[in-house]
Order: sequence, then structure tokens, then C-alpha cells
Amino acid sequence: MSTIDTGLTLLRSAAGRVSAANGWMGNAFKGWMPTGLYARALLIMIVPMVVLQSVVAFVFMERHWNTVTRRLSAAVVQDIAALIDVYKGYPQDKDRDQIRRIAQQRLGLVVDFLPPGDMPPPGPKPFFSLLDQTLSVQLGRQIGRSFWIDTVGRSNLVEIRIQLDDAVMRVFAQRSAAYASNSEIFLFWMVGTSSILLIVAVLFLRNQIKPILRLADAAESFGKGRDAPNFRPRGAREVRRASVAFLEMKSRIERTMEQRTAMLAGVSHDLRTILTRFKLELALIGDSPELEGMRKDVDEMSMMLEDYLAFARGDSGEQSQPTDMAQALEELRSDAERHGHIATVAFHGLPVVTVKPASFKRCLANLVTNAARYGKAIAIAGQRDHRYLTVTVDDDGPGIPTHLREEVFKPFLRLDNARNQDEGGTGLGLAIARDIARSHGGDITLGDSPMGGLRASVRIPV
Repeated sequence: MSTIDTGLTLLRSAAGRVSAANGWMGNAFKGWMPTGLYARALLIMIVPMVVLQSVVAFVFMERHWNTVTRRLSAAVVQDIAALIDVYKGYPQDKDRDQIRRIAQQRLGLVVDFLPPGDMPPPGPKPFFSLLDQTLSVQLGRQIGRSFWIDTVGRSNLVEIRIQLDDAVMRVFAQRSAAYASNSEIFLFWMVGTSSILLIVAVLFLRNQIKPILRLADAAESFGKGRDAPNFRPRGAREVRRASVAFLEMKSRIERTMEQRTAMLAGVSHDLRTILTRFKLELALIGDSPELEGMRKDVDEMSMMLEDYLAFARGDSGEQSQPTDMAQALEELRSDAERHGHIATVAFHGLPVVTVKPASFKRCLANLVTNAARYGKAIAIAGQRDHRYLTVTVDDDGPGIPTHLREEVFKPFLRLDNARNQDEGGTGLGLAIARDIARSHGGDITLGDSPMGGLRASVRIPV
């Protein structure tokens, strides 16, 4: 039993090491992989094609090119060996005319005999020469004499010298007779046709990726509160299905918002009618200390109703358009100074940003009003880069504790010591501001201000 337990422990340990190695390799492989769908699809097409061509080329080189070259070289060496046998068997042919004639007419070789002497020094060898290697092997195997070969150069001839007993036999053979020279043509056609097919595949893939990119752009625009009027389903069946689902979802959301807006408009009309009747009745009664308190209550109810409706209605119905944010921040600074506060403003980058101007200005105005209520000095700063618009509102007030900075964004929540407890208000200022920022695809965060108070940061994509 202990042996089985020991074996199971070893198996578990080995499996754990294999799993860890597999995870490490997977993470390393993901780091090298491209992140875009277009690049990954190209990789899926290119890698199998390259692997297939490499296998085909290897098999062709190994089984066809090498084999054919060996057989051609062996045939040439056999012809040379036969000429050497004729030379040795017929010494009466002093001028060797018959050998030259037979070699040239029957074998396609040019034979010459040089005086006996040392072979020339070995010439430069190419880095890879199948013909040089094959001829050397065949000459050493079939003839077994000292030899010298020259296969380097652009010449169509191959020179072979063989040391005989009383002479040096020099043979010129056609390179094509000893070498499979049409292999490059095969490789050229293989690479050429693959390149053409790859270009066609790339063009086709680009057309298939475009509908996906349009769908992503439309979804991103809708998330930023913008419209995509020219978007319609295109591309393959699956992409069209996703596009149709997106359009249906967009229609349902817009229909829900329209129904909510219509319902709120009716509620607003009814409640305002009742409040107007209260105001008229109080005006007809006259003036008294008790009635003054009732008038304040009615005015507070009117203000609360406006805040509730503004929060529930959001920014529905307003269209996005290019807005000069530098000018909008300057207007907020002027409003703060008119109410007796010290305010500064600064903006960096291109000021024109596509937003819903009225609602986004209300978002920033709520933050500035919140800062003005609890601080004396306000600093407004804006910055726009290629991705985001960031607006910060700093003050020198008491700030908000860290553990309450998310709580203050909850609608209708009133904290005794929190800054979103509006004096006579409803506590919806920050909630409305965050709702508007998120409808633009961004958000609002709270932090510590360099001025000692609170910093409210609005960041939306551009």
C-alpha cells in the first residue's frame, strides 16, 4: 500500500510540474501572439502555408532533387570509368582519337589527356553544393583514383581531372547531365503561386474584417452617447447576426428611454400643476409668518421635483456635437467668480470635443457647485489627448473621507458629515454628474486635492 501511495505522489508531482510548464509556455506564447483579429487571422493562414511548403520542399529536396542528382552524377562517373577502361584496354590508340570520338558522339563528354603531373590545388568550395559533394562521392567510389573537380562558377560545364598511370585525363561534362537543374523552377513556382494566393487571401480577409470593425465602432459610439446613422449589417452571416442583435438591443434601449421620458413628462406636468395650485392658493390667502414657511416648503418641493426629474431623465434626447471645452470651462469659472469665489481655469490640448453640450456642462457645473459650497478657492483644469478628455475640479474645502468617496455618488443618499448633503437640496448633484459622465462612456472619481480639499476628476473617451 505504501508503494502505491508513493507512486501516486510521484505522479501528482510530475503532473504538477507538467501543468506548471504548460502554463508557463502558454503565457510566453501569448506574449508573442498579436492581439488584433486581422493579424491573428493572417498568422493562421501564413503559418500552415509556410509549414506545408517547408515540408514539401524538404521532401522534394530529399527524395527528388538529391536522388536525381546522385543518379545523374553516378551515370556521368560510370561513363568516365568506361572511358578509362577503354584507354587501358586499347593502348594501340596512341593519339586517343577513338576515345575522344566515342566520348563526344556517344556520351556527350569532351575528353582530353594532359601530361602526367600533380593536380591543381583545390579551388574554393561553395557553402552548399550538392553537385560537388555527389561527384566527389561517386568518383571515390567507382574510380578510386586521385581526382580534381571544378563545379564553381556560372559555366554550364563541369571539369573533372583524373590521375592515370601515364597521363591526366581531363573531362568536360554538361552541368545538366550531372545535376537536376530544374529544381529552382519548381521552388520558384511554389513560392510564386503561394504569394499570389496569400495576396488574394489578405484582400479577402480585409473585406471580412471591415464589418467587425464597423460593428465595434458603432458599439463604441453608442456607449459614448453618440449615434451611428450609417451603420447597417454587412459581411458574413455570423457578423450580420451580431450586427442585427446590436441594432435590436440599441432600439430596445432607446425605446425604453423614450417611454421613461414620456412617463416622466406626464408626472412632471401633473405635479407641477398641483404645486402651481398651492402657490396660487397661498398667494390669495395673504401674508403671515405661518404662510411664509409654507411658501418655502412649496419652493423646496419644486426644486426637489426638478432634481428628481433631471436625475431620472438623464441626457436623453440631446445629440452629441463638437463643443469647445476651453470656453465651457471659462464660463464655469466666470459663474464661480460671480458668486464670490476665487477660481482659476487652464486647458491643454485640442479644445474641441464631441459631447452632449448641455448635459456635460451640467455635469461639470454640479462638480463646481459642490466645490464652491465647501471651499473658497477653486481650480478647474482640462486636458485632452488622443484618447481621453480629463477635467479636474480642485478646492480647498474639508474634503471627503476616503471610505465615503463612493458612497456620496449613491442617489438620494444623505450622509450627515459628507459633502453631498446639499443644504436644502436632495443629494443628487454628484449622482447626476456621474450618470452624465457614464452616459458619455466615462466616469468620475474623487481624490485628494493639492489645494488641501477634494479633487473631482471627470474622464471621458474622445
